[in-house]
Amino acid sequence: MSRILFKGGQVFDGTGSDRAAGDVVVQDGRIVEIGTGLDGDVAVDCTGLTVLPGFFDCHVHVVMSGVDLLRGLQMPFSYQFYEAARNLWRTLAQGITTVRDAGGADLGMRRAVADGLIPGPRMQISVNVISQTGGHSDGWMPSGQCVSHWIPHPGRPAAIADGPDEMRRVARTLLRAGAEVLKVCTTGGVLSPGDDPRHSQFTPAELDVLVAEASMRGRYVMAHAQGAEGIKNAVRAGIRSIEHGIFLDDEAIELMLEHRTWLVPTLVAPLAVIRAAQAGAALPAEMVRKAEEVAEVHAASVRRAVDAGVRIAMGTDSGVGPHGENLAELALMQSCGLTPAQVLAATTSSSADLLGYGGELGKLAPGYRADLVLASGDVYDFAALPGNIRQVWRDGNRLIGSTMD
Repeated sequence: MSRILFKGGQVFDGTGSDRAAGDVVVQDGRIVEIGTGLDGDVAVDCTGLTVLPGFFDCHVHVVMSGVDLLRGLQMPFSYQFYEAARNLWRTLAQGITTVRDAGGADLGMRRAVADGLIPGPRMQISVNVISQTGGHSDGWMPSGQCVSHWIPHPGRPAAIADGPDEMRRVARTLLRAGAEVLKVCTTGGVLSPGDDPRHSQFTPAELDVLVAEASMRGRYVMAHAQGAEGIKNAVRAGIRSIEHGIFLDDEAIELMLEHRTWLVPTLVAPLAVIRAAQAGAALPAEMVRKAEEVAEVHAASVRRAVDAGVRIAMGTDSGVGPHGENLAELALMQSCGLTPAQVLAATTSSSADLLGYGGELGKLAPGYRADLVLASGDVYDFAALPGNIRQVWRDGNRLIGSTMD
């Protein structure tokens, strides 16, 4: 195979170090050399550009396209899959070459991307979200009807569980369906009108069973966790990442440091709910009220976690907000105390470590898979970055952008 030389640009290697002039050589889908004065069979002129590792988004819902419940009820069942293809493309165009789908995407979607049937970032999937009866992912409404953001089907089994035995069965069912990570709700949430984000869901005994089942299959668990007690229950059970983390307290932060638990803040998510309501989305007033209440306390909690040294990975909850606007999260992360280089590291190498890809993705280094983003301008100017993405490569194949020989 030809050696592809990315020459004449700045290189951000994903470790958090600052940019430096350099070349990158790719062959057979892998990075083989990084340095200066390198050669290759095919050249990509990167003058005026920065070469970065492919970005990650560790919390997306590709089958969701907003939180308008009435719109969702009016869509034919199969429409979601076509929207997912569009959402994946929009995500890829942001430079995001790997996502973790936090509920909704099934094994068929992941394989369609992996086999090249549709363009998109590689996917790590959870299939469905595990909830207790009346919990955050139980779509029951006061009318008695269930209005879920995604409908169970053979590739997306139902995931309501009560008690350790049902938790074991649901975990095994999702793993059988292809889940590479199990997602559980250990607190209430904003988008469930009947519960409170500060209240805990599932007992420690139920969470212990879930983590044990995942571990036996070499998998891990991520937790929708907003209230402090539910966060602490998740961390004590050995859950790998806390999603959202809105009401962190000092004890929760200390536990996360002790257990080396990741935080995926999704700072943009409550803001997306507020904007959707302002744009006329059919949302219960209770959902909008909760989103407005948590936005500021959410940012304050993340600032405290950053100051304490909690490990941070980038995630957006896209699907709640629009796909293709993922990089809006970066400026919010910076506002919570991360330096620009730390923000980009959280979006590359740190996210790769969280997802278990740290040995082959998230950095520009020999032997790593050739996921590359070519961006013009100042890559630390996060407001301008989405418009400055020029090319996106995944596994040594250019998927976005024209050639620049």
